[in-house]
Amino acid sequence: MKVQATHIETKIAKYSFVGDFMQLVKVRLTSMVVFSSVASFLIASSFTVSWGYAVLLALGGFFVAGASNALNEVLEKDYDILMSRTMDRPIAAGRMSMATGVLIAGLMSLVGISLLSLFNPLTGFLGMLSLILYAFVYTPMKRQSSVAVMLGAIPGAMPMLIGCVAFEGYISALGLALFAFLFLWQIPHFWAIGYLGFEDYNKAGYKFIPEQDGQIAHRVKLQSVAITLFMTLASVSFLYMDEFSFFAVSLMVLSGIGFSYTAYKFLKQTDRSSALQLMFGSIIYLPLVLVIMMIDKVF
Repeated sequence: MKVQATHIETKIAKYSFVGDFMQLVKVRLTSMVVFSSVASFLIASSFTVSWGYAVLLALGGFFVAGASNALNEVLEKDYDILMSRTMDRPIAAGRMSMATGVLIAGLMSLVGISLLSLFNPLTGFLGMLSLILYAFVYTPMKRQSSVAVMLGAIPGAMPMLIGCVAFEGYISALGLALFAFLFLWQIPHFWAIGYLGFEDYNKAGYKFIPEQDGQIAHRVKLQSVAITLFMTLASVSFLYMDEFSFFAVSLMVLSGIGFSYTAYKFLKQTDRSSALQLMFGSIIYLPLVLVIMMIDKVF
């Protein structure tokens, strides 16, 4: 028993607080949130704003998204320890107390919402709503139903709307279109992750991945194809909104075709390789389309 205790203490000691903090706030996921929010802000403004405002939005978005992720880890600590990919998270592994996690989340949410509110009250409200939906609606729903995926896509898509509202001060057609874009993108992205972690999620008792005969349901794969095709076709609507050039929209459509192809391979093959292709395809597609939009606004 003493040897085991010494091993645990040694393992805990080798981690730094900075490293644990980065794990707690899921810094890579949070960075993607910040990128999408700032991208939509620059798209809505056509790059006419000071970079200082973009930095302020990035900081506000980072704190709110980080707080949401920290609360998620606090609430799921008993389930994280059951999954190989999450058992090393600081609270689940015992390197950080729940009280510390809650304190960090509370301070970050306070600072983040305050920073977003400097743009206008609606931006701050949307940031707060995003945090509440992610931590207190999506997180517990994951153990109940596959509806959680759709619910989770709402706060997941909120950064795009927040970026537009931060500049425009109201919910515009562009803001809603970018929100819908990110909302839909998350579904095939998440189904790919769900397939790759299917056994882990089941072991921890999560219910948000539809099953059929002990396997991920066929409708999940059909849904991935349908959504990626719809996103590809819907890109054309940006022409009618007079937001982007024909050349930019053409590049979006071509990118969407590539994304749809990875979803089609996942439908036909349904193995680890095709799931990884869909996941990485989605990770490439999102920033690629946002960069296309931003470059088009510059030129």
